[in-house]
Amino acid sequence: MALKFSRLTRPAIRALQPGARLAEHGITAERQTSGDVRYSINIMVEGQRIHRVVGRESEGVTREQAERLIETLRTRAREGRLDLPKGRKLHRSFSEAAEEYLTRLEESGGKNIGPKRMHLRRHLIPYFGSQRVDQLKDFGLKTYRKKRTDAGASDATVNREMATLSHMLRSAVKWEWFAADRIPAIEKEQESRQPIVVLSEQQASALMKGAMQDQDGRLWLFVMFGLGAAMRHREILRVRYDQIDFDTRRIFIPEAKAGEREQPITPALADALRMQRSMEEDQKGWVFPTVIPGQSKAGHRTNMARPFARAVVRAKLDPDKVTPHTMRHTAITRLVKAGVDLPTIQKISGHKTLAMVLRYVHVHGEHIDAAIGALNDAFSDAITPELHTPAVPDQPDEGRVIAISAAKSAA
Repeated sequence: MALKFSRLTRPAIRALQPGARLAEHGITAERQTSGDVRYSINIMVEGQRIHRVVGRESEGVTREQAERLIETLRTRAREGRLDLPKGRKLHRSFSEAAEEYLTRLEESGGKNIGPKRMHLRRHLIPYFGSQRVDQLKDFGLKTYRKKRTDAGASDATVNREMATLSHMLRSAVKWEWFAADRIPAIEKEQESRQPIVVLSEQQASALMKGAMQDQDGRLWLFVMFGLGAAMRHREILRVRYDQIDFDTRRIFIPEAKAGEREQPITPALADALRMQRSMEEDQKGWVFPTVIPGQSKAGHRTNMARPFARAVVRAKLDPDKVTPHTMRHTAITRLVKAGVDLPTIQKISGHKTLAMVLRYVHVHGEHIDAAIGALNDAFSDAITPELHTPAVPDQPDEGRVIAISAAKSAA
C-alpha cells in the first residue's frame, strides 16, 4: 500500500532552503549547502533501528526510492519471521540466547558452567550481543578471534571460548531454536602441547598425607580415586555407591567424555569405599555429597580444586603445576611404566582413542627399550666376528657379505 504524504511532497521538497529538512514516514529530505537534496531513512524494523542514507537527488535518487527501500527492509523482516520458533515474534539475539542457554544449563546440572558463564559474559556477549544468534557468519568468528588474540589472549584461551560457543549453538539446534545448517564453521587453532606433569612415588605419598591432614574429611578419598583409578576430576565427584560393584571392583560411569563405561578400581580403593559407605546415612547415594544439603542442584560436589590445592601446598608441591588432573597423568604413567599394553590402559583411563593414550608413552620409554631388546636377543648368537664370503666369488668384490662384528654383551 502506497504511503500518503502531507508534508514531504514534491513541491515542499523543491521549496527547501539550504540547511532545511523535512521528515515524514521515516524518510528525511535535506537541502545541502551545495543545493543538492539528500534522502535518508530512520525506521524501526523487528525491534531494530535502521538509519541509512539512501542517496542524493543529483545521483537520481527520489523519495519513491526511499519508500521502496523501506518496503524492501520490512519484506525481508516478514520473510525472516517464517522460520521463527513456535510462540516467538522475534528472532533471538545472541545475548538473549546466551542467557537462556546458561539458565538451562544451571537447571539441568550442566558441565563447566563457571567457565562457560565467564566466556559468554566477559567476551562473547559483548562482541556478538545484538546480532541474531542464527545469523552468525564464519567471517564474524574470524574477526572475533583476531580481536581476542590482538588483545593478548592465547590460542588455547580463544579455543576454549570457541568450544563454549559451539556447545551453545549445538544446544540451540537440539532445542529447535533454529536449523543445524545455520551453525557457522567454528575453527580451532593448533595449540602448543604442554608437558605432562607426573608425580614421583615420594610426591604422590606426600600428597596423600597432605590430603589426610586436611579439614575436608573426603579429600583423602578424592586423592585415592585420582591416584588409584586414573579417573577425571568430575567423574570422581559423580560416583554413587549404587554404581559400585564391590565383588568385581567395577564402577559404572554413565556419563563420560567418551561415553558410558565400566571403571576398574584397585582392591585398596574398593576397601576404602566399602569402609566409607558403612559410615554413610545414604548407602546408595553420592560418594561426594554436598557439604550443605541443597548446595548444588546436582546433589553432589562439583569441584574439589580448592581443598586439593591445600593438600598440594602441604606436600610442598607447586599448586600452579599440580592440579587434580595431575593425579590422572600420574596413574596412567604408572601403568605405562608397569608395561601394561596400551589398549588395556585405554580401557582403564577411558580415553576415546588410542592416540590420546600414546601421549604418555614419551614420559617413560623403558618398556619400549625392553621390547626392542627381545629382537636383539634373537640375532645375538648368529652374529660372529668372522667375515662370511662365498667359496668362489665370480668377481673379487662381488657377493661379499660382511657380518656386523658384535659380541652379545655389546648389544
